[in-house]
Amino acid sequence: MLEEEYQATHRPVEAERNLPPLTVPFEYLIRDATAADLPYVREIYNHYVMNSTVTFDEKAMSLTELRRKFAHITKLGMPFLVAESPSGQLLGYAYVSPWREKAAYRYTVEDSIYLGPASTGKGLGRPLLQALLDASAAAGIKEVISVIADKGADASIHLHETFGFKEIGHMGKVGFKFDRWLGTVLMQKSLKPKK
Repeated sequence: MLEEEYQATHRPVEAERNLPPLTVPFEYLIRDATAADLPYVREIYNHYVMNSTVTFDEKAMSLTELRRKFAHITKLGMPFLVAESPSGQLLGYAYVSPWREKAAYRYTVEDSIYLGPASTGKGLGRPLLQALLDASAAAGIKEVISVIADKGADASIHLHETFGFKEIGHMGKVGFKFDRWLGTVLMQKSLKPKK
């Protein structure tokens, strides 16, 4: 390359600093989960089991256990959703499950929402939780309870607050993981079931 050609195309470092950062749109589709999604759901969940206190599980979940849970939730007509990238990669998931097994609790559920590690901080939690709440209302669910670790889950607490969940209680030192005691924050939201 000739010196003149180089100078014509070369930008000084100062000019590079003033360029806006390159952004790639974060695209996804939220849909009902299928049995084919379960290995990827398991992978996301087990990441949190092994690396965080947002779940009190200490042993990795087996695919058999997850299939059993998925079958139970879908048999009850409760939503189990996934967020998928345009290339088919599972980015996160959310579902509700019975709060308690006694019949009188049938309109009350507990929500769960997990994002793949590469999907956190990109704004996916909001639309995933909104879709879950909408699907829950459509399924006739009246109350949604969220049980959130009181340490290391500030983003989850904040997310639920933005959707109108109210703190209804705190249980201290009810879990022991990674050699420390953990508590839970209980939050609740009432839904207007869609007819």
